[in-house]
Amino acid sequence: MDGVTWEEYGEGLERKLADLHERIHRGAYRAQPSRRVYIPKPDGRQRPLGIAALEDKIVQRALVEVLNAIWEEDFLGFSYGFRPGRGQHDALDALAVGINRCKVNWVLDADIAGFFDTVDHDWLIRFVEHWVADRRVTRLIRKWLKAGVAEDGAVKPGTVGTPQGAVISPLLANIYLHYVFDLWAERWRRQHAHGDVIMVRYADDIVVGFEHRADAERFLAEMRERLAAFALTLHEGKTRLIRFGRFAAQNRKERGEGKPETFNFLGFTHICGRSRHGGFLLRRKTRRDRMQVRLLAIQEGLRRRRHAPIERQGDWLRQVVGGFYAYHAVPTNYEALAAFRYHVIQLWRRTLRRRSQKDRTSWERITTLADRWLPRPRIAHPWPSTRFAVKHPRWEPYAGNPPVRFCAGGAQQCASLPR
Repeated sequence: MDGVTWEEYGEGLERKLADLHERIHRGAYRAQPSRRVYIPKPDGRQRPLGIAALEDKIVQRALVEVLNAIWEEDFLGFSYGFRPGRGQHDALDALAVGINRCKVNWVLDADIAGFFDTVDHDWLIRFVEHWVADRRVTRLIRKWLKAGVAEDGAVKPGTVGTPQGAVISPLLANIYLHYVFDLWAERWRRQHAHGDVIMVRYADDIVVGFEHRADAERFLAEMRERLAAFALTLHEGKTRLIRFGRFAAQNRKERGEGKPETFNFLGFTHICGRSRHGGFLLRRKTRRDRMQVRLLAIQEGLRRRRHAPIERQGDWLRQVVGGFYAYHAVPTNYEALAAFRYHVIQLWRRTLRRRSQKDRTSWERITTLADRWLPRPRIAHPWPSTRFAVKHPRWEPYAGNPPVRFCAGGAQQCASLPR
């Protein structure tokens, strides 16, 4: 918004930071509106982002450091989004371990509609005041919430929501959902559930596994009421209750319903599969729409680099393919990795053949180039149970008082698991 770059702000940095510090303490600091930009989503829609001014980012980052130290002691274990020391693969591991170790027969895949755009400011400030008594902190947060966004030359004041892209927005989202969903869901599980229940939340994406269908239906109905009380609603097109787990295939086959349904979480499609020995195996495969979006981006990138030297194209593709593998190279996903590499090779060959009407790049030639520049697919991540056991040893068998055994993903007691 202010047109200032990090390089420009770095000139005379100590003086500028001292002035910013002084303005904050005497109340002269003013938050600027965020600049609205849009990025494409896999379903074809546009995701709105708010790009904050540079000084706002600095102040927000400083406040996040302070507030994280406060709320990390309060956040629950099944919350994984945007927390220090936790990432997407930690949430995926917890979900996989919970489904494998507990008696999960039904899965609720829930998504809050437009969460960042519908956060109620008054409720959010009330939640912050549970632990923060300093009025200056809440005033800072209100300034950022009320600053609004600038789009097409006009500034729209902020009345609800917190801009996606702001440094402090992920923490504010976690605080909001901690009180709106996490504490309520944990209490519901302990007081009302009749069977095993596992929960994993990453920002506004929530997956809950149930042993009994009755528990799942009651939880979903009461969850709708709970969210509505705080100005939130579930996305009807993305919220589903499906039969899923080790007995899902058998139960659906007996009813003549075909293969078990699948659900998506954090870029992976989760599938009920079978191991080599015939036992249940949770398979995770890269979402098809996510792969298509990435391939379209590569196609556009190759178009812009069509006449660049092959070495430069190869260096760029190696980074892109390596980055894709770094996230998606999980067990049971080898076929998707190989398919991604194959499609990249096809796009590269097509780009080279379009450089000139005389170009006749053969498959032998492009295969040689791919062997030189593109990494081969390989599984880089360990099995979920292995990594989860290292990061969360207290959740291992009999970490509590025997004979009770606890499961991953914020699961309830699973006393019937094998010793």
